[in-house]
Amino acid sequence: MKKTMAVASLVLCTLVGKAQETKQKMDSLNEVIVTSSRIDLPFSENSRTIQIVTASDIKKLGVTNVADALQQVAGVDVRRQGVNGMQADLYIRGGSFDQTLLLIDGIKVDDAQTGHHTLNLALPIEVIERIEIIKGPAARVFGQNAFSGAVNIVTKSAPKNLLVTKLQMGSYGQFLAEATASINLDNSSHIVHFSKNFSNGYRVNTDFDNQNLFVKSQFNKNKLPINFIASHSEKKFGANGFYGIPSATQQYEETQATLVGFSTVIKKGNFTWKPRVYWRRNQDEYVYVRSNPAGYRNLHLTNKAAVELNGSYTSSAGITGFGVEFSKYFIASNRLGDNQREIATLFLEHRFQFLDNKLDVTPGIAASYFSDFDNKLFPGVDVGYAIADDVRVYGNIGYTYRVPTYTDLYYIGPQAIGNPNLQAEDALAQEVGIRWNTNRFGLSIAGFNRDSNNLIDYVRVNATDVVFSPQNIQDVNTKGIETQFDYSFKLNNLTQKINLGYTFLDDEIKQTAAVESRYSINSLKHQMVGSYQMQWFENFTNSIAYRYMERTSGASYNVVDLSAAYHWNDIELSVYANNIFNTEYSESSLIPMPKGNLLFGLKYTFK
Repeated sequence: MKKTMAVASLVLCTLVGKAQETKQKMDSLNEVIVTSSRIDLPFSENSRTIQIVTASDIKKLGVTNVADALQQVAGVDVRRQGVNGMQADLYIRGGSFDQTLLLIDGIKVDDAQTGHHTLNLALPIEVIERIEIIKGPAARVFGQNAFSGAVNIVTKSAPKNLLVTKLQMGSYGQFLAEATASINLDNSSHIVHFSKNFSNGYRVNTDFDNQNLFVKSQFNKNKLPINFIASHSEKKFGANGFYGIPSATQQYEETQATLVGFSTVIKKGNFTWKPRVYWRRNQDEYVYVRSNPAGYRNLHLTNKAAVELNGSYTSSAGITGFGVEFSKYFIASNRLGDNQREIATLFLEHRFQFLDNKLDVTPGIAASYFSDFDNKLFPGVDVGYAIADDVRVYGNIGYTYRVPTYTDLYYIGPQAIGNPNLQAEDALAQEVGIRWNTNRFGLSIAGFNRDSNNLIDYVRVNATDVVFSPQNIQDVNTKGIETQFDYSFKLNNLTQKINLGYTFLDDEIKQTAAVESRYSINSLKHQMVGSYQMQWFENFTNSIAYRYMERTSGASYNVVDLSAAYHWNDIELSVYANNIFNTEYSESSLIPMPKGNLLFGLKYTFK
């Protein structure tokens, strides 16, 4: 029945698309420049499956953090171990949390300790312009960590002087206070954000206390702009049952994540140059029993320093993109030891256009040097054809790769022991799709396949083993289909918007010698997401969001959220209701998620 519903939804999307007869130009979303390090293209001209979540979408959904916003994206699986994005892992198209790359304004904020820290630097939603989700392997464009996909958070600029303040309070003693200032001067502009968020927790030992500081500046605007970005996030939280140990109810963790970066764009003739330098730091302190830190304690400190020079050259033969980047990683840890890793990567790609620019072919390659693993090449090619102004078919094929984290290699603990002999994971992936967009309607359908080798899983190889150990035991074929449907219309001259998405995934494990797996292939089997963003009268908006998840383990659940907001001059009143039908469910490690809860908000804008 569930499969029938999913197929019916897909057919419905297609039928609605065929019924749409509007022949106007595509809306502004299609002309959004999807950020890349080298060849930047409008959304409508990309030959990959990319989904854009705008600031307006996030606002209308009523969510308070990036993790919750991404849960409404087909093909993206966010497994939370708490609320408000406290500890959440990011999966795309059946990949693991170690196989998804997060970027902020194109800066790669990966952490060599573990992918559990990927979302530590997920920014406050008040400073986000949009979120770009690049689905499928993107190693040719971004390098080795984009094994199954990448998420790029694009931050806002400061067009005018504003001060936005917000308070939110709700269930479980939740409290949020934040202020965001935009300052636009003659030769510089700045955004400064500070927020503090805490809660008593929705069950024993799930309290948290977070604070975020974000600064974005542009100097020398009238000549050669220099861009500066800095972000700092601190989280303190009870970790009841986290990390695959439901019985460990007294775990506790504190994290600090910092990013500082400088960049500019230099245009000279047919050349565009994009130099960038940045530093990313993460500190993670974990104790097994909160009241007895000396009993068992982990302290990890990781640093990443990187320098990049990317560019492009435009000629009659098309656009050539090229780049070089060098990254150095450091870790100091009482469990993982003191280690260093260097990665250097060269990028080269060229976009050819034929048949009156209707056909584009973009071959490319990335070549990476690893100080502690074999060097690797990532060739690939993207192909697209514009059937009409608003209809595009596309396909891509490429190799992807991921080196083990330091946790995979060196961790020593009561539940698991690392494996310093691990090999890197690699895969060959293919995708074909079609995208149809008008000013009111959008439909995309994509089929994909990924043949992965040497996937890393934490297993007990023999029945006599006491602890889990990471092993290269799995060759896995992952295939699936994904569709996204968007439709905007007006009632009483007020805009309404419907979003529907469906993903089907099938994993075939080709070989395994393990008797028991800790994480296993527990990806999505079926996923349905949908939202209706409505407006019944002026200054009042509300939305309903739905998601259905079924995993390969057989677990499934439905969750419905509601939100509403009323605007009056510079004041906004809002309410967000999560899980209104009190669904009992877990997203990760059998950790129960909260039942129905409310969050009330008050926002005031000083102009």
